[in-house]
Amino acid sequence: MNWTEFAFAVVCSAVGAIGGFGGAIFLVPLLVLTGTTARAAAPLGLVSVAAGSAAAGARHLDNGLVNHRLGIATELFASAGAVAGAVASGLVSDRVLKLVLAGVALTAGVLGARRKGIRNRPDPALTGDDVGEHIGSLSGVYQLDAGFVPYQAKRFRRGAALFGLAGVIAGLAGAGGGFVKTPASSEVMHVPVRVAAATTTFTIGVTSAAGLIVFAMQRRLDLASCAAICAGSIVGGTIGAALQSRLAPPQVRRFLAVALVAISIVLVVRG
Repeated sequence: MNWTEFAFAVVCSAVGAIGGFGGAIFLVPLLVLTGTTARAAAPLGLVSVAAGSAAAGARHLDNGLVNHRLGIATELFASAGAVAGAVASGLVSDRVLKLVLAGVALTAGVLGARRKGIRNRPDPALTGDDVGEHIGSLSGVYQLDAGFVPYQAKRFRRGAALFGLAGVIAGLAGAGGGFVKTPASSEVMHVPVRVAAATTTFTIGVTSAAGLIVFAMQRRLDLASCAAICAGSIVGGTIGAALQSRLAPPQVRRFLAVALVAISIVLVVRG
């Protein structure tokens, strides 16, 4: 096992889970900056995303935060975009991929810093028995502190278009696309950010799998590196999910946003 890649995956997945960005947005640039080509780093980013999704998904399911219907409906667009992005990544130069990754890191930093607070408010008429998704609709109830908050997804077409873009980014740069999916759900579709993040985390592994199939056909998967990244991401994702409730996500996201902007600048200079 490559212990350096394992350590990178642990740290990046833990930090990404705490900040709500996803570990791949840090892991892929870090691998590129330490000597891995962008073409080789992209598949490892998707492996990290899939492993992190598996590690954190069970906790979100237990808390009733995942909306399966919303996740499946939007994932169709994201997976199609991931396949298109993965195919395109095999046709462009490593320099272009590095510059795309810089743009992705910059965009993630800006979106993370601008993420808003609470839009949906608790309804005193609701109880713990109401928590969960409403079967057959894009709505549900989740628990916020001692209250219970109802929600209803809106503007599905706009959100679906952004999910398709997130899939293209995932396939092209290996950064997962979660930093687009969560804001698309929360800011465009008006889904509470906790439900949006949990649903994204639960389904983003499918987006990654779609891209990884293309990478496997292109013979771009290094199995030894994939194993190290997968193991490290599971450990890091578990740690990050446990720490998330103890730290203040807004402050963490702002700090990480600055780090992402700095990474994008370095990548442009290197590119």
